[in-house]
Amino acid sequence: MSFVKCCFESTEGHDFLDSLVQKCTDPGCCCGCCSALRPRYKRLVDNIFPASPQDGLVKSNMEKLTFYSLSSPEKLDRIGEYLFQKASRDIYRRRHGFVIIAMEAMDQLLVACHSQTLNLFVESFLKMVQKLLESTDPQLQILATQSFVRFANIEEDTPSYHRRYDFFVSKFSAMCHSNHNDKPTRENIRLAGIQGLQGVIRKTVSDDLVENIWEAQHMDKIVPSLLYNMQTAEKYETVSCMETDTRDGLDDDPPRLAEACLRELVGRASFGHIRSVLRPVLTHFDRHELWVPTEFAVHTFKIIMFSIQAQYSYSVVEALLQHLDAGVGTRVRAARAAVLSSIVAFAAGDSVGPSVLEIINNLLTNLRASVARDSEKESDEKLYQEALINALGEFADHLPDFQKIDIMMFIVSKIPNQRGKGTKADSMLQSILLKSLLKVGSTYRTTELSKAFPAAFLDALLRLSGAGEAATRALLQRILHTLLDRRGNAAALAAPTVDYAKLGLIVEKCSRPDLIFISKHGYAIFSSLYDGLQLESNTAENVCAIYTTLALLCVELASEETVCDMLQLILSMQQSALSNPVLSTAQACRVHGAALALLALVPHVLLLPALQEYVAQIIEARREEAPHLLPPLLEDYDLSPSKMPNKLPYLMIDQMALAECLKACGVEARLQPAAPYAGAALAQRHSWVEAGAAQGRDSLADISAGPNAELDSANSSPGVQRHCGGGESVSLEALRRAASGPSEAERREAERRRATLNDTFRTAPFDHLLLITQPKYEIKEKLEEIFNSLSEEPLLGVGVGGSPAGKPTPCTKYFPELFLY
Repeated sequence: MSFVKCCFESTEGHDFLDSLVQKCTDPGCCCGCCSALRPRYKRLVDNIFPASPQDGLVKSNMEKLTFYSLSSPEKLDRIGEYLFQKASRDIYRRRHGFVIIAMEAMDQLLVACHSQTLNLFVESFLKMVQKLLESTDPQLQILATQSFVRFANIEEDTPSYHRRYDFFVSKFSAMCHSNHNDKPTRENIRLAGIQGLQGVIRKTVSDDLVENIWEAQHMDKIVPSLLYNMQTAEKYETVSCMETDTRDGLDDDPPRLAEACLRELVGRASFGHIRSVLRPVLTHFDRHELWVPTEFAVHTFKIIMFSIQAQYSYSVVEALLQHLDAGVGTRVRAARAAVLSSIVAFAAGDSVGPSVLEIINNLLTNLRASVARDSEKESDEKLYQEALINALGEFADHLPDFQKIDIMMFIVSKIPNQRGKGTKADSMLQSILLKSLLKVGSTYRTTELSKAFPAAFLDALLRLSGAGEAATRALLQRILHTLLDRRGNAAALAAPTVDYAKLGLIVEKCSRPDLIFISKHGYAIFSSLYDGLQLESNTAENVCAIYTTLALLCVELASEETVCDMLQLILSMQQSALSNPVLSTAQACRVHGAALALLALVPHVLLLPALQEYVAQIIEARREEAPHLLPPLLEDYDLSPSKMPNKLPYLMIDQMALAECLKACGVEARLQPAAPYAGAALAQRHSWVEAGAAQGRDSLADISAGPNAELDSANSSPGVQRHCGGGESVSLEALRRAASGPSEAERREAERRRATLNDTFRTAPFDHLLLITQPKYEIKEKLEEIFNSLSEEPLLGVGVGGSPAGKPTPCTKYFPELFLY
């Protein structure tokens, strides 16, 4: 009876009858029964263990156990539980050899058995792995990790809803931070920890039914563990994902394996999980002060940008932008901005639509905040600002040209438009944003001027040309140089000179679209540059910068149709240097030198021999008598009264001589008398200069005739001429012409004048139209003149309180408030 009871207690379910037929051969049985009466799976498990652990796993018996497991998959959970019990006893007894054999057997069963009941066996397997990881023996920990990695590479047929990996995440993360005294052992433990984390990621990240590995409690352990191992590398070598594919599985170095694991983690992250990875990265860098120096930070974020899905790359830039001002310390902010500038180019290619302007706006917002800090307290913000500007340039460099124009217009809209003296913060912000604009403009490749300078963008730039700070105005000119220079001539034209033969300038004929552009906007551009030369705060740098801009315009717009406009501007510059009382002697000499340098450039780009000879004569004369009126431009001139520019009229550029030189070269001269300021002297082609030639009413010719000129209403009727002589008789031929109307040629001429007038009002700037349509006299003054000249007869007869008869009384104005002036 006791025999049956003992065997029943040592067996399970239906295996009892099967065990009774076996013969008892185990003398160590506690109740007298034998192992033959035990379940078959236990006997098969027991048989795989050798007498001595050094002999290793009994392969023949292992094959029997594997065959039994495949034929009876319902026994897998019991086999796994029994192996776990045996391994637990061996761990407690420190019989590590048998533990290794048990783990090897479980690995083989795990690989061989693929069935729907595998989940039950996996529970025992994971319990055994956990048991080994909890031991203090590094060998068992590494063994358990290797088994877990093999398990992670197995694709299960059915998902598991209840399985949790939080213990493994914590344990593997702790192994990544191992500080074992023996260096090889320490590296092996860390390597095993990284491999374990990689296995957890592969097992969980692609299965939505298991535990969410993206939660903060897991990412706060995984990401810092990987970064901790990556920062121990001797040097940081960032390669793209394509180059790392060939190295997978071959890394036996913790930093390299940690990098591969981080790449895999970031590469598997979806849009909603990117922030879950980035947040612990930023926190780790802050806590351990890893931003300075920037090598490791740049290396890490480049790895992230290489690994992340392309369409999500801009989210990394946004996260770093939002983190720029976190914490205190200018050096840290500058380091973060430097990291941003190194990775922002990766996001540019895949950023479209609002994300582009959002990144630009964030950069500009940080720049404004930096300027505010810099103006309140003199802190070291320059490195931070330069890094942000570099980031802006790097981002724009990888965008298409049309987006660069949009970005430049967006930046210009943020620049405070102040003239004269302003606050220090506004001046600094203006300068910083112009530097940003210059950085973006340097990445733009100009093809047509009309595309590089949309009307709104050009107007905004020209408005900024009157900034109060001289350095800001010079910066604006550099922006114009960048956008105007299409053939690489800016460096050669950086300083005024009269010898252009050695510069090797590249000159091409002006295209038709560029001619249309300059005919439409030339007046505004030349007026702005002319006004820039009249400021008393100008330095030699400002004059040189304006010279370079004008020289580039001359080279880029080289054409016989534009030469007169350029010469007209040169004459106006010379006149302003002679007559503008605001300019000092040194400033006047600089303007004279820049004007002559521009005049020497014109025959060089257009091949006008007569003009070139005339310019050579002026240069030679000035070299002998007035070298201060020649380039180079100096900051100060020590001149005697006799050497003042106003005292040397015979060395000046003569308008009539220029007209004769142009005529000798076959170019139609349309030069107007030079004015001391811009005014009508800078009128563009197809404007009121040509309209005045038609002698229309209130044209430029009429305005220049003075206030006493008589209005000629007949000018509005083509072909009808009015004779000024009061007693002249009208001839019969004149009456016949008046009756028959204008001839065909006169009609064509009238149509041409009408088209010219219409084109002028469509294209000329408003300021120019306002200037040339000023009335010849003030209406109030004219009315006063009329009233004073009027006389009337007295209303009362002679002797009734009036004047003597025959002598008119001047009209007396009663109630003047009732009169219209």
